[in-house]
Amino acid sequence: MAFQPRTLRRAVKQPRWGFNRSAARTHRKPSPNLDEEYFTRRLPEARKGRPKKEQVMSSVLVIGQDKRPRAPVHPGRARQLLANGQAAVYRRYPFVLILTRPLPEAPPQPLRLKIDPGSKTTGLAIVNDASGQVLWAAELAHRGERVRAALLTRYRQPRFRNRRRPRGWLAPSLLSRLQNVLTWVERLCRFCPIGAISLELVRFDLQLLQNPEIEGLEYQRGTLFGTELRHYLLAKWGQRCAYCSATGLSLEIDHVQPRSKGGSDRVSNLVIACHPCNQAKGDQPLEAFLADRPEVLRRVQAQRKAPLGEAAVMNATRWALYERLKASGLPVETGSGGLTKWNRTTRGLPKMHWVDAACCGPSTPVRLHLLGVCPWLIEATGRQRRRMVNVDAHGFPVGRAKGKSRVQGFRTGDLVRAVVTKGKKIGAYMGRVGIKTDGYFKITGKHGLVEGIHARYCSPVHRNDGYSYTQGKAALPPHA
Repeated sequence: MAFQPRTLRRAVKQPRWGFNRSAARTHRKPSPNLDEEYFTRRLPEARKGRPKKEQVMSSVLVIGQDKRPRAPVHPGRARQLLANGQAAVYRRYPFVLILTRPLPEAPPQPLRLKIDPGSKTTGLAIVNDASGQVLWAAELAHRGERVRAALLTRYRQPRFRNRRRPRGWLAPSLLSRLQNVLTWVERLCRFCPIGAISLELVRFDLQLLQNPEIEGLEYQRGTLFGTELRHYLLAKWGQRCAYCSATGLSLEIDHVQPRSKGGSDRVSNLVIACHPCNQAKGDQPLEAFLADRPEVLRRVQAQRKAPLGEAAVMNATRWALYERLKASGLPVETGSGGLTKWNRTTRGLPKMHWVDAACCGPSTPVRLHLLGVCPWLIEATGRQRRRMVNVDAHGFPVGRAKGKSRVQGFRTGDLVRAVVTKGKKIGAYMGRVGIKTDGYFKITGKHGLVEGIHARYCSPVHRNDGYSYTQGKAALPPHA
């Protein structure tokens, strides 16, 4: 167990449950593009005429005495279980309770884990298919770019044993993203009764964009096709006009070779342009319109024929993720990025990674309840370096070789609470620990960096698992 009994009592008394009290006091009018019936809950009026406060926090994950996942509970119910001694804190990040007494089990709920993979950030959401309530959400930031940068600093000559890559090989930076997602899928299945998985399998339907008639005329001109195409072009041209590079304007789809002169609807013949540039070009050929700007002409011609490399790479990664998820035995539902955007925009939801995750897949409920959900912001940091000794700019070793990775049961990066009872540094400190072989650690937290804290004063709060955690803000403000 991660907490001592004394720490458990403190956790019950201290109101540190992720509530945004200032936000709860502020009753702003809902955004005009949101349907209040979908996302607000009418509460009884208080005695002074003020609406009752509404907590802002996701549901709490619970496991039984046998460590089997139970249905997530309301934060108020979680406080009751802790105050009555019926549960204890099993894990701080993500926050999980373990029952200490046998309690009647609630009827099973159809919970679905939804995943929106991304090159930098992946959205995760647990949704109740029956009620449309988002119970838990997170945004997982990957460290693939740092892995790629670290690999570019070294080079090894090819040998006869490593010239061929095995089937299904992925670059280390992509493999890091894949393993991060699989790790959290496994954790959430261990702490929550997940019955199905929804995955945004492809960001764009590239085959449909290249050949609009692949699914017939009805799907070609349907609303989803327009959403898929526009989403792809906006990502390819970086949300800016292809001709003047303007941003923050309403962008339109323009045919490079006009249709009046034999131009097709293939994606290679389409660009994103602002309204003034689109009107100024008209039915002119691209060469005539950009005759006085040869550098812009070369850029547009090169970029419109180039594929969206990031989308192609992520599509390959998502297929590998799809195969791994199918091996878990849970039913896996798939959808495209265009469908995710369509579900989000038709429900009037804000653009966030975890909101996109809640909207992915055809099984998205008509009404999604996001009120009060605060996502976890999870960042992959890694556990430790593999380097055995530090080196200088020329590659020569500096200092001594790496020592023990664990000292008196602690590792660098563990979240600890230190209560110093004597000496010059009397007080309580909480933060990440940096170990030293002599037993005197460094603790970094809100109080800054404190050195010389002996291990006997430290008690573990959360072991280093290669991730850092912060609590995000709710997507929708609470309303009465």
